[in-house]
Amino acid sequence: MNQISQTMSATAPAFPLDQWYVAGFAWELKDQPVARTLLGQPVVLFRTADGRVAALEDRCCHRELPLSCGTVEAAGLRCGYHGLLFSHEGQCLEIPGQERIPAKACVKSFELRERDQILWIWMGATPDSVPDTEPPAYAVHSDPQYRFGGGVYHYDAPYQLIHDNLLDLSHLGYVHLKTIGGNARVHMNADLKVSQDGDSVKVVRWMPDSDPPPTYAQAWPFQGRIDRWQEVEFHPSHVRIWTGAMDAGQDRLDNPAREGFHMRGFHGVTPETETSAHYFWTIATNPHPQMQDTTQLVIDQTAATFEEDKVVIEAQFRNQQRFGSRAVVDIHVDVGPNRARRVIERLRKAGAQASQALA
Repeated sequence: MNQISQTMSATAPAFPLDQWYVAGFAWELKDQPVARTLLGQPVVLFRTADGRVAALEDRCCHRELPLSCGTVEAAGLRCGYHGLLFSHEGQCLEIPGQERIPAKACVKSFELRERDQILWIWMGATPDSVPDTEPPAYAVHSDPQYRFGGGVYHYDAPYQLIHDNLLDLSHLGYVHLKTIGGNARVHMNADLKVSQDGDSVKVVRWMPDSDPPPTYAQAWPFQGRIDRWQEVEFHPSHVRIWTGAMDAGQDRLDNPAREGFHMRGFHGVTPETETSAHYFWTIATNPHPQMQDTTQLVIDQTAATFEEDKVVIEAQFRNQQRFGSRAVVDIHVDVGPNRARRVIERLRKAGAQASQALA
Protein backbone atom coordinates (compact mmCIF):
# COMPACT_ATOMS: atom_id res chain seq x y z
CA MET A 1 0.00 0.00 0.00
CA ASN A 2 1.51 3.32 -0.98
CA GLN A 3 1.77 6.46 1.11
CA ILE A 4 -1.33 8.03 -0.44
CA SER A 5 -3.65 5.31 0.88
CA GLN A 6 -2.10 5.44 4.36
CA THR A 7 -2.50 9.17 4.92
CA MET A 8 -6.10 9.99 5.84
CA SER A 9 -7.54 12.60 8.12
CA ALA A 10 -9.34 11.18 11.13
CA THR A 11 -12.36 13.43 10.51
CA ALA A 12 -12.45 13.68 6.71
CA PRO A 13 -14.59 11.31 4.64
CA ALA A 14 -12.73 8.09 3.95
CA PHE A 15 -14.08 7.87 0.39
CA PRO A 16 -14.82 10.23 -2.49
CA LEU A 17 -18.36 11.61 -2.15
CA ASP A 18 -20.80 13.28 -4.54
CA GLN A 19 -20.37 10.16 -6.67
CA TRP A 20 -22.51 7.38 -8.09
CA TYR A 21 -21.49 3.98 -6.70
CA VAL A 22 -22.66 0.52 -7.66
CA ALA A 23 -25.16 -0.83 -5.11
CA GLY A 24 -26.09 -4.06 -6.86
CA PHE A 25 -27.74 -5.51 -9.93
CA ALA A 26 -31.33 -5.19 -11.09
CA TRP A 27 -31.92 -8.94 -10.94
CA GLU A 28 -31.17 -8.98 -7.19
CA LEU A 29 -34.34 -7.05 -6.35
CA LYS A 30 -37.18 -9.53 -6.43
CA ASP A 31 -39.75 -9.97 -3.64
CA GLN A 32 -37.35 -9.53 -0.71
CA PRO A 33 -35.36 -6.49 0.50
CA VAL A 34 -31.57 -6.58 0.18
CA ALA A 35 -29.35 -5.27 2.98
CA ARG A 36 -25.93 -3.79 2.26
CA THR A 37 -23.52 -1.44 3.96
CA LEU A 38 -22.21 1.05 1.41
CA LEU A 39 -19.49 3.55 2.31
CA GLY A 40 -20.15 2.83 5.98
CA GLN A 41 -23.90 3.42 5.71
CA PRO A 42 -26.37 0.55 6.29
CA VAL A 43 -28.83 0.61 3.39
CA VAL A 44 -31.82 -1.50 2.38
CA LEU A 45 -32.62 -1.91 -1.32
CA PHE A 46 -36.01 -2.96 -2.70
CA ARG A 47 -38.30 -2.68 -5.72
CA THR A 48 -41.88 -1.43 -5.50
CA ALA A 49 -44.84 -3.04 -7.27
CA ASP A 50 -44.64 -0.52 -10.11
CA GLY A 51 -40.99 -1.42 -10.77
CA ARG A 52 -39.39 1.54 -9.01
CA VAL A 53 -36.10 0.81 -7.24
CA ALA A 54 -35.52 2.35 -3.84
CA ALA A 55 -32.84 2.67 -1.16
CA LEU A 56 -33.50 3.61 2.45
CA GLU A 57 -31.46 3.77 5.62
CA ASP A 58 -31.69 0.28 7.11
CA ARG A 59 -33.27 1.41 10.37
CA CYS A 60 -36.89 1.83 11.36
CA CYS A 61 -37.50 5.16 13.07
CA HIS A 62 -39.71 3.48 15.69
CA ARG A 63 -37.65 0.81 17.47
CA GLU A 64 -34.66 0.65 15.13
CA LEU A 65 -35.12 -2.84 13.72
CA PRO A 66 -33.34 -3.12 10.35
CA LEU A 67 -35.94 -2.53 7.66
CA SER A 68 -34.26 -5.30 5.69
CA CYS A 69 -35.94 -7.66 8.19
CA GLY A 70 -39.31 -6.52 6.84
CA THR A 71 -41.35 -7.30 3.74
CA VAL A 72 -41.85 -5.65 0.38
CA GLU A 73 -45.48 -4.70 -0.35
CA ALA A 74 -47.23 -2.97 -3.21
CA ALA A 75 -46.88 0.48 -1.61
CA GLY A 76 -43.42 0.11 -0.11
CA LEU A 77 -41.44 -1.60 2.64
CA ARG A 78 -43.11 -2.75 5.87
CA CYS A 79 -41.09 -3.04 9.08
CA GLY A 80 -41.01 -6.57 10.50
CA TYR A 81 -41.44 -5.44 14.13
CA HIS A 82 -44.57 -3.26 14.44
CA GLY A 83 -45.63 -2.98 10.80
CA LEU A 84 -44.83 0.62 9.94
CA LEU A 85 -45.02 0.98 6.16
CA PHE A 86 -42.52 3.22 4.37
CA SER A 87 -42.62 4.58 0.82
CA HIS A 88 -39.71 4.51 -1.61
CA GLU A 89 -38.93 8.06 -0.41
CA GLY A 90 -38.75 7.01 3.25
CA GLN A 91 -42.05 8.57 4.34
CA CYS A 92 -44.17 6.55 6.75
CA LEU A 93 -47.46 5.72 5.01
CA GLU A 94 -49.14 3.65 7.69
CA ILE A 95 -48.90 2.79 11.38
CA PRO A 96 -51.15 -0.18 12.14
CA GLY A 97 -53.75 0.67 14.81
CA GLN A 98 -52.99 4.40 14.67
CA GLU A 99 -54.51 6.97 12.34
CA ARG A 100 -52.16 9.85 13.05
CA ILE A 101 -48.69 9.57 11.52
CA PRO A 102 -46.12 11.83 13.23
CA ALA A 103 -44.22 14.17 10.90
CA LYS A 104 -40.97 12.69 12.18
CA ALA A 105 -42.02 9.20 11.14
CA CYS A 106 -39.63 8.88 8.21
CA VAL A 107 -36.27 7.39 7.34
CA LYS A 108 -33.44 8.69 5.21
CA SER A 109 -33.70 7.84 1.52
CA PHE A 110 -30.96 7.62 -1.09
CA GLU A 111 -31.13 8.32 -4.80
CA LEU A 112 -31.07 4.93 -6.51
CA ARG A 113 -31.17 4.50 -10.28
CA GLU A 114 -31.35 1.43 -12.47
CA ARG A 115 -29.43 1.61 -15.74
CA ASP A 116 -28.33 -1.23 -17.99
CA GLN A 117 -29.26 -3.71 -15.21
CA ILE A 118 -26.86 -1.99 -12.78
CA LEU A 119 -28.12 -0.29 -9.60
CA TRP A 120 -26.37 3.01 -8.90
CA ILE A 121 -26.63 4.86 -5.59
CA TRP A 122 -25.70 8.52 -5.09
CA MET A 123 -23.49 9.17 -2.07
CA GLY A 124 -23.47 12.89 -1.34
CA ALA A 125 -20.88 14.93 0.51
CA THR A 126 -23.62 16.97 2.22
CA PRO A 127 -27.21 16.14 3.30
CA ASP A 128 -28.70 18.25 0.49
CA SER A 129 -26.39 16.90 -2.23
CA VAL A 130 -28.26 15.82 -5.35
CA PRO A 131 -26.91 14.08 -8.46
CA ASP A 132 -25.55 16.46 -11.07
CA THR A 133 -25.16 13.71 -13.69
CA GLU A 134 -26.89 10.52 -14.71
CA PRO A 135 -25.30 7.24 -13.63
CA PRO A 136 -22.77 5.82 -16.07
CA ALA A 137 -24.18 3.88 -19.01
CA TYR A 138 -22.95 0.38 -19.84
CA ALA A 139 -24.27 -0.53 -23.28
CA VAL A 140 -22.49 -3.90 -23.35
CA HIS A 141 -25.34 -5.39 -21.31
CA SER A 142 -27.80 -4.73 -24.16
CA ASP A 143 -25.45 -5.26 -27.11
CA PRO A 144 -26.82 -8.17 -29.19
CA GLN A 145 -23.36 -9.47 -30.09
CA TYR A 146 -22.62 -10.22 -26.43
CA ARG A 147 -24.00 -12.56 -23.80
CA PHE A 148 -23.17 -12.01 -20.17
CA GLY A 149 -23.51 -13.11 -16.59
CA GLY A 150 -22.14 -11.98 -13.28
CA GLY A 151 -22.28 -11.97 -9.53
CA VAL A 152 -21.28 -10.33 -6.25
CA TYR A 153 -18.32 -10.90 -3.94
CA HIS A 154 -17.64 -9.55 -0.48
CA TYR A 155 -13.99 -8.75 0.32
CA ASP A 156 -12.41 -8.47 3.74
CA ALA A 157 -9.98 -5.91 2.32
CA PRO A 158 -10.02 -2.21 1.36
CA TYR A 159 -11.56 -1.49 -2.02
CA GLN A 160 -8.45 0.17 -3.43
CA LEU A 161 -6.56 -3.11 -3.23
CA ILE A 162 -9.14 -4.43 -5.71
CA HIS A 163 -8.50 -1.42 -7.96
CA ASP A 164 -4.77 -2.18 -7.81
CA ASN A 165 -5.41 -5.75 -8.87
CA LEU A 166 -7.64 -4.82 -11.82
CA LEU A 167 -5.29 -2.12 -13.11
CA ASP A 168 -2.27 -4.42 -13.04
CA LEU A 169 -3.00 -7.52 -15.11
CA SER A 170 0.62 -8.62 -15.10
CA HIS A 171 -0.34 -10.93 -12.23
CA LEU A 172 -2.39 -13.15 -14.56
CA GLY A 173 0.60 -15.30 -15.45
CA TYR A 174 1.17 -16.13 -11.78
CA VAL A 175 -2.32 -16.23 -10.23
CA HIS A 176 -4.56 -17.51 -13.06
CA LEU A 177 -2.56 -20.22 -14.84
CA LYS A 178 -5.57 -22.55 -15.24
CA THR A 179 -7.85 -19.99 -16.93
CA ILE A 180 -6.87 -16.61 -18.41
CA GLY A 181 -3.19 -16.56 -17.41
CA GLY A 182 -0.59 -17.57 -19.93
CA ASN A 183 3.17 -17.17 -19.92
CA ALA A 184 4.19 -15.10 -16.89
CA ARG A 185 7.26 -13.62 -18.58
CA VAL A 186 5.15 -12.50 -21.56
CA HIS A 187 2.75 -10.77 -19.17
CA MET A 188 5.51 -8.98 -17.27
CA ASN A 189 7.15 -7.79 -20.49
CA ALA A 190 3.97 -6.75 -22.30
CA ASP A 191 3.96 -3.41 -24.09
CA LEU A 192 2.35 -1.06 -21.54
CA LYS A 193 0.70 2.32 -22.16
CA VAL A 194 -0.90 4.40 -19.39
CA SER A 195 -2.94 7.54 -20.03
CA GLN A 196 -5.27 9.76 -18.03
CA ASP A 197 -8.28 11.90 -18.89
CA GLY A 198 -9.61 13.78 -15.87
CA ASP A 199 -10.69 11.23 -13.27
CA SER A 200 -10.26 8.30 -15.66
CA VAL A 201 -7.09 6.24 -16.02
CA LYS A 202 -6.54 3.86 -18.94
CA VAL A 203 -4.02 1.01 -19.08
CA VAL A 204 -3.40 -0.76 -22.41
CA ARG A 205 -1.27 -3.90 -22.65
CA TRP A 206 -0.48 -5.82 -25.86
CA MET A 207 0.93 -9.32 -26.10
CA PRO A 208 1.38 -10.13 -29.79
CA ASP A 209 2.31 -13.58 -31.06
CA SER A 210 1.68 -15.39 -27.78
CA ASP A 211 0.11 -18.71 -26.82
CA PRO A 212 -3.62 -18.70 -25.98
CA PRO A 213 -4.35 -19.38 -22.29
CA PRO A 214 -6.77 -22.21 -21.39
CA THR A 215 -10.02 -20.17 -21.31
CA TYR A 216 -9.27 -18.58 -24.66
CA ALA A 217 -8.39 -21.90 -26.29
CA GLN A 218 -11.63 -23.48 -25.07
CA ALA A 219 -13.86 -20.58 -26.11
CA TRP A 220 -12.53 -19.73 -29.59
CA PRO A 221 -11.14 -21.77 -32.54
CA PHE A 222 -7.76 -20.07 -32.83
CA GLN A 223 -5.47 -21.43 -35.55
CA GLY A 224 -2.34 -21.25 -33.40
CA ARG A 225 -0.60 -18.30 -31.77
CA ILE A 226 -2.56 -15.16 -30.98
CA ASP A 227 -2.30 -11.38 -30.72
CA ARG A 228 -3.71 -10.55 -27.31
CA TRP A 229 -4.89 -7.28 -25.80
CA GLN A 230 -5.92 -5.93 -22.39
CA GLU A 231 -7.57 -2.51 -22.08
CA VAL A 232 -8.45 -1.35 -18.57
CA GLU A 233 -10.48 1.83 -17.91
CA PHE A 234 -10.53 3.00 -14.32
CA HIS A 235 -13.31 5.30 -13.10
CA PRO A 236 -13.72 6.23 -9.42
CA SER A 237 -16.86 4.10 -9.09
CA HIS A 238 -16.06 1.19 -11.40
CA VAL A 239 -13.56 -0.39 -13.78
CA ARG A 240 -14.18 -1.59 -17.35
CA ILE A 241 -11.88 -4.19 -18.85
CA TRP A 242 -11.83 -5.26 -22.48
CA THR A 243 -9.61 -8.27 -23.05
CA GLY A 244 -9.39 -10.64 -25.97
CA ALA A 245 -7.36 -12.07 -28.78
CA MET A 246 -7.31 -12.84 -32.49
CA ASP A 247 -5.18 -15.07 -34.67
CA ALA A 248 -1.67 -13.63 -34.89
CA GLY A 249 -1.46 -11.11 -37.72
CA GLN A 250 -5.22 -11.09 -38.36
CA ASP A 251 -5.64 -7.35 -37.73
CA ARG A 252 -4.06 -4.37 -36.00
CA LEU A 253 -4.20 -4.39 -32.21
CA ASP A 254 -5.09 -0.69 -32.26
CA ASN A 255 -8.15 -1.24 -34.46
CA PRO A 256 -11.19 -0.54 -32.21
CA ALA A 257 -13.33 -2.76 -34.47
CA ARG A 258 -10.98 -5.75 -34.40
CA GLU A 259 -12.59 -9.14 -34.47
CA GLY A 260 -11.73 -12.32 -32.59
CA PHE A 261 -12.54 -13.48 -29.07
CA HIS A 262 -13.78 -10.72 -26.75
CA MET A 263 -14.30 -10.56 -23.00
CA ARG A 264 -15.80 -7.32 -21.68
CA GLY A 265 -15.79 -7.06 -17.92
CA PHE A 266 -17.68 -4.65 -15.67
CA HIS A 267 -16.28 -4.27 -12.16
CA GLY A 268 -18.24 -2.18 -9.67
CA VAL A 269 -15.94 -1.83 -6.67
CA THR A 270 -17.81 -0.20 -3.79
CA PRO A 271 -16.37 0.23 -0.29
CA GLU A 272 -18.37 -1.30 2.53
CA THR A 273 -16.11 0.11 5.24
CA GLU A 274 -12.49 1.26 5.24
CA THR A 275 -11.41 -2.38 5.55
CA SER A 276 -14.04 -4.23 3.47
CA ALA A 277 -15.67 -3.93 0.07
CA HIS A 278 -18.34 -5.17 -2.31
CA TYR A 279 -17.31 -6.35 -5.75
CA PHE A 280 -20.09 -6.39 -8.37
CA TRP A 281 -18.96 -7.99 -11.63
CA THR A 282 -20.22 -9.10 -15.00
CA ILE A 283 -18.42 -10.66 -17.94
CA ALA A 284 -19.71 -10.47 -21.50
CA THR A 285 -18.43 -12.52 -24.42
CA ASN A 286 -19.16 -13.04 -28.11
CA PRO A 287 -19.76 -16.76 -28.74
CA HIS A 288 -18.24 -18.07 -31.97
CA PRO A 289 -21.02 -18.90 -34.47
CA GLN A 290 -19.43 -22.21 -35.44
CA MET A 291 -18.93 -23.47 -31.88
CA GLN A 292 -21.25 -24.63 -29.17
CA ASP A 293 -22.18 -21.64 -27.01
CA THR A 294 -19.32 -21.15 -24.55
CA THR A 295 -20.86 -18.24 -22.61
CA GLN A 296 -21.30 -20.25 -19.42
CA LEU A 297 -17.76 -21.58 -19.71
CA VAL A 298 -16.42 -18.01 -19.86
CA ILE A 299 -18.62 -16.92 -16.94
CA ASP A 300 -17.61 -19.90 -14.79
CA GLN A 301 -13.91 -19.55 -15.51
CA THR A 302 -14.07 -15.80 -14.91
CA ALA A 303 -15.68 -16.47 -11.54
CA ALA A 304 -12.86 -18.92 -10.79
CA THR A 305 -10.26 -16.23 -11.50
CA PHE A 306 -12.04 -13.81 -9.17
CA GLU A 307 -12.03 -16.44 -6.44
CA GLU A 308 -8.26 -16.67 -6.91
CA ASP A 309 -7.92 -12.87 -6.79
CA LYS A 310 -9.99 -12.74 -3.61
CA VAL A 311 -7.68 -15.18 -1.87
CA VAL A 312 -4.61 -13.14 -2.86
CA ILE A 313 -6.06 -9.72 -1.99
CA GLU A 314 -7.41 -10.76 1.41
CA ALA A 315 -4.11 -12.45 2.26
CA GLN A 316 -2.29 -9.29 1.16
CA PHE A 317 -4.41 -7.15 3.48
CA ARG A 318 -4.00 -9.51 6.42
CA ASN A 319 -0.27 -9.24 5.96
CA GLN A 320 -0.43 -5.46 5.81
CA GLN A 321 -2.28 -5.52 9.12
CA ARG A 322 0.22 -7.94 10.61
CA PHE A 323 3.31 -5.96 9.63
CA GLY A 324 1.86 -2.48 10.03
CA SER A 325 3.09 0.54 8.12
CA ARG A 326 6.16 -0.47 6.11
CA ALA A 327 7.80 1.09 3.07
CA VAL A 328 7.03 -0.72 -0.19
CA VAL A 329 8.83 -0.78 -3.52
CA ASP A 330 7.07 0.20 -6.77
CA ILE A 331 7.87 -1.52 -10.06
CA HIS A 332 6.97 -0.76 -13.68
CA VAL A 333 3.49 -2.37 -13.51
CA ASP A 334 2.39 0.01 -10.72
CA VAL A 335 1.96 3.12 -12.89
CA GLY A 336 -1.77 2.61 -13.49
CA PRO A 337 -2.71 1.70 -9.91
CA ASN A 338 -0.73 4.62 -8.49
CA ARG A 339 -2.46 7.09 -10.81
CA ALA A 340 -5.85 5.73 -9.78
CA ARG A 341 -4.94 6.14 -6.12
CA ARG A 342 -4.04 9.77 -6.74
CA VAL A 343 -7.45 10.32 -8.38
CA ILE A 344 -9.23 8.79 -5.39
CA GLU A 345 -7.24 10.87 -2.92
CA ARG A 346 -7.94 14.10 -4.82
CA LEU A 347 -11.67 13.37 -4.92
CA ARG A 348 -11.68 12.37 -1.27
CA LYS A 349 -10.11 15.68 -0.30
CA ALA A 350 -12.67 17.57 -2.38
CA GLY A 351 -15.45 15.81 -0.47
CA ALA A 352 -13.75 16.65 2.81
CA GLN A 353 -13.62 20.32 1.88
CA ALA A 354 -17.33 20.29 1.03
CA SER A 355 -18.15 18.69 4.39
CA GLN A 356 -15.99 21.19 6.28
CA ALA A 357 -17.57 24.13 4.46
CA LEU A 358 -21.00 22.94 5.59
CA ALA A 359 -19.82 22.62 9.19
